Amino acid sequence: MSAPEQSRQIQSLISKEGQLQLSIAAVELPKPGPDDIIVRIEAAPINPSDLALLTGPADLGTAVAGGTAESPVVTADIPSRLMGMVAGRVGEPMAVGNEAAGVVVAAGSSDAAQSLLGKTVGIAGGEMFAEYRCVNAMMALPMPAAVSPAQAASSFVNPMTALGMVETMRDEGFTALVHTAAASNLGQMLNRVCLADGIDLVNIVRKPEQEEILREIGAKYVVNSSSDSFADDLTAAIEATGAYLAFDATGGGNMANTILTCMERAATKGMEYNRYGSDTMKKVYVYGRLDLSPIQLTAAYGFSFSVSGWLLTPFLQRIGIPRMIELRQRVAAEISTTFASHYTAEISMEEALSLDTLRLYSQRQTGQKYLINPHKQA
Repeated sequence: MSAPEQSRQIQSLISKEGQLQLSIAAVELPKPGPDDIIVRIEAAPINPSDLALLTGPADLGTAVAGGTAESPVVTADIPSRLMGMVAGRVGEPMAVGNEAAGVVVAAGSSDAAQSLLGKTVGIAGGEMFAEYRCVNAMMALPMPAAVSPAQAASSFVNPMTALGMVETMRDEGFTALVHTAAASNLGQMLNRVCLADGIDLVNIVRKPEQEEILREIGAKYVVNSSSDSFADDLTAAIEATGAYLAFDATGGGNMANTILTCMERAATKGMEYNRYGSDTMKKVYVYGRLDLSPIQLTAAYGFSFSVSGWLLTPFLQRIGIPRMIELRQRVAAEISTTFASHYTAEISMEEALSLDTLRLYSQRQTGQKYLINPHKQA
């Protein structure tokens, strides 16, 4: 099998008039250099981070379908107050997709590139919602022979984020974790990693059925934020585990504040009053913005606390290539077990731009994850 000269890809454009435009464009496929490979993409997951680029702050309630069945176009309005968030990309068509998997159909002359020819690989690096992608061979993660592209599709963002959270915990001297949106694909992976590595994990969910999802895979500490006893339950779980480091996917609203407050309640139990609070460091990393409202903090947890952002790419840059390779090798070895992903549906690129499907996966509902197969017939 050889690669064509062109590849179709999903693109996102924001006009100066404040309108989002989604389309499928044909672009020239680069010739592979000595260290490059061409991957025929057969599976690309739609992650929340992809939606930040794909739809941005557009109001999908205003979305209108156009174009043809083979070349659909979706347009939607962006509220004027939110245009500042995307000012740097106005007028520039941007290809979407952080990660994917497929089969290597062409390779450069180097031994590293040639060794991947015909193999199923996971790849990352952007522009993955496409039929073909040219990447450096170092960016490819070879999979065991029995692993399909669909199984390998989520081999980077969620697995490396889960491992990154655990590595950050260890590096910073903590021994347990709190995690929100915990029944997501990422949350389930993090549970399996923590169970395998003997780490206590406090899971925060919003619904009883999400509690059941986690308990079925062995989660011990699961608390429901919609419960009247949420604060007491979370405090008890933190006290039992010593989990003073949290990763919050919610971002806005009161969640980080509630977690810090419960951490302080656990840390000060039985302690004499101190107007400066406990000396126990309490930290919340915000790694997602499911809630776009401002983060609310009341500082009711003394002075030993921190709230900051966490992203995967800076973490990987910090740990260096040798450690990153070790983590990726673990992902490949456990892609069908610890790092297995489950999908709501497999869709074509054309279906990804149908209004009904677009609105479904844009809701970012826990447990709902879609997989694009660029070669699937709509």
